[in-house]
Amino acid sequence: MTPEAAARPIPQAEPGSPGAPCAYAHLRAHDPVCRAAIPRGEGAWLVTRHAEVRAALTDPRLVRPRAGTWPPGPPPARPPRPTLAELPEAEHTRIRSAISPFFSARRLEPQSDRIRALAEECVDDLVRQGPPADLRAGFAAPFPLRVLCALLGADPAEEARFGPHVRTVLDPAAAPREAYLASVAELEDYAALLADRTPRGTGSGLTPPLPAVLAAEGTLDRADRTLVIQSLLVAGYHTVAQHLGGALAALLQRPHGLAEVCASPHTLDTAVEELLRHVPLMNTSVLLVATEDIELGDRRIARGEAVIPVLASANRDRAVFADPDDLLPRRRPNPHLAFGRGPHHCLGAHLARMELRIGLAVLAERLPGARLAVPAHTLAWDDSELRAPLRLPVTWSA
Repeated sequence: MTPEAAARPIPQAEPGSPGAPCAYAHLRAHDPVCRAAIPRGEGAWLVTRHAEVRAALTDPRLVRPRAGTWPPGPPPARPPRPTLAELPEAEHTRIRSAISPFFSARRLEPQSDRIRALAEECVDDLVRQGPPADLRAGFAAPFPLRVLCALLGADPAEEARFGPHVRTVLDPAAAPREAYLASVAELEDYAALLADRTPRGTGSGLTPPLPAVLAAEGTLDRADRTLVIQSLLVAGYHTVAQHLGGALAALLQRPHGLAEVCASPHTLDTAVEELLRHVPLMNTSVLLVATEDIELGDRRIARGEAVIPVLASANRDRAVFADPDDLLPRRRPNPHLAFGRGPHHCLGAHLARMELRIGLAVLAERLPGARLAVPAHTLAWDDSELRAPLRLPVTWSA
């Protein structure tokens, strides 16, 4: 790493807070591209201001390193295959172009009734149980799981087969390198199983499951389809579940929070964008490596150095968002970076928005007067990259 100021520790969220660490405000103002110490490797450049984060995400000279190759180490016994985000530009463009139509509004909106039915199934269980209930265990976790399994033709009962490995891959600094690589291998194997699985009817899934559609279309070979499925396993379940848990915690602290944001379709749409901005999807999970020397802000990034664009910090930048630390459900415009930008823009962004929109609407309709059953300051939050309440006790007017 180029010799600059001493590396800083990466700011950590304050206890009990789902938001971006307050320390990022100081970095945005005084050192928006700074050296940071990370658990593994020689360190990285931490990028915290909206303009520089956006520039990093859209710079083709900053790429995702393949799993197990950064930080440099001994070659793994089983080299992991690259994920979609880690492919060279030409391969990434080829595969992304082939699957993008399946994640467009035109293809997904006709599935909204089926996605709503999956949300209703989760709420049916909550209503049968009656208040109080844990909204994380009863809705925020199982609803996105059911949607992903419906999309992929998987069985929600198989979550134990892939869920723990997804959590490891999304928070690599928290696990030894060997455990991380083992989780990558397990996800590769499960994705291959789904790529080969024959659909068992359409009763509980989306019509038809994506692996069957891709196989029938014939544009992508088995290896490509496995890669796509693996990428969806990593990005399509735990991230949405954690964000939904954090979003619900934020809304339920407000008087009539759910009813307020679901007052009309327009209000709900703007509220979803504000929740995506305000409640971090991730803190420092995006790591890029420079393929050549570049300038970012007022810093020179040398070839081979790592860059961490902090999306959660960019989304609290006062230069872009008025009152950035406040949750303002009617905020417009809202140029947040929750889903990234450029080649690093989340392919499933529209599906994630649909899940948030439908999930919140169903909860508002079925759980009238929903509110926290405990004081907000007593909620316990996990300490992973994707922060969410460990439990979300709620009550409502039964």
